[in-house]
Amino acid sequence: MSVPRAIRQAFLAVEQAEGVGARVRRSIGTAKLRNFSPFLMLDHFTVYPGAGFPDHPHRGQETITYLFEGAVDHEDFAGNAGTIEAGDLQFMTAGKGIMHAEMPRQNPDGSANIGIQLWVDLPEKLKMCEPRYRDLKAKEIPKIELDEGKVEIKIISGQSHGTDSVQELAYTPVWIFDINIQPGGKVIQALPPGWNAFAYTLQGDTAFGAGKDQTTIGKYHNVVFEQKGDSVSAEVVKEASENSRFILVAGLPLDQKVVQYGPFVLNSQEDVYQAMLDYQSHSNGFERAAGWKSAIGKSMVH
Repeated sequence: MSVPRAIRQAFLAVEQAEGVGARVRRSIGTAKLRNFSPFLMLDHFTVYPGAGFPDHPHRGQETITYLFEGAVDHEDFAGNAGTIEAGDLQFMTAGKGIMHAEMPRQNPDGSANIGIQLWVDLPEKLKMCEPRYRDLKAKEIPKIELDEGKVEIKIISGQSHGTDSVQELAYTPVWIFDINIQPGGKVIQALPPGWNAFAYTLQGDTAFGAGKDQTTIGKYHNVVFEQKGDSVSAEVVKEASENSRFILVAGLPLDQKVVQYGPFVLNSQEDVYQAMLDYQSHSNGFERAAGWKSAIGKSMVH
């Protein structure tokens, strides 16, 4: 019999400025939620025309970007370039070093580009791996319906009710589901025991948990679950005026120290100093950063 996880905490992700002209609701990586291995940061971003994330470095983590509306161009110092559109994801492994730009499209109607970006820690032995990208297109993501069509789950990574995701996309094991529940619908999603898990709510009111532990949460909240239990239970009351939508994420905790300085995530202060030195001296993975400027970053409207 499934044992639903209880909620450890739930809190509103408050909007703040980030990048150049972007707005983000950050939940993981704030005073409310740190040291939640393997997760380092979660941003729910809204970027209007003229704003974006121009040339910047990374070392030691993976980033997962999931776009809800609009399109985002990316380009790096190794010559990789492409675009993710609504419903697509990009998985980027920074490894020993990458410098790139992420620039939302200037939509003709002036509308915003909206999505989430999750930073995931890399195991210590992979901190200095070669950087890589994997794009996952919306049409590649398996979808299932449950509870007589009242629940839809997009299986981005992991397994849900006997259906597997297309491929393993990150070095650190992570499961990601995009779940939509109509009024009167209910779902119980199994998760690997001992993994850390959270839900980020995007729409409607969702009742998480079971029995006396059940709590209803509104949109733009991060819902952190206890490790005890092997599933997450979520439902929407019949009387609800709108659907509920949330992203459910679980990851294998890493037994290692995290020392972070901006875009550098390592395991010791010495490693962080080395990363800063390598970036400034264009060495040990940052050789191609010397003199590099992205074409898309130059399009920045000042």
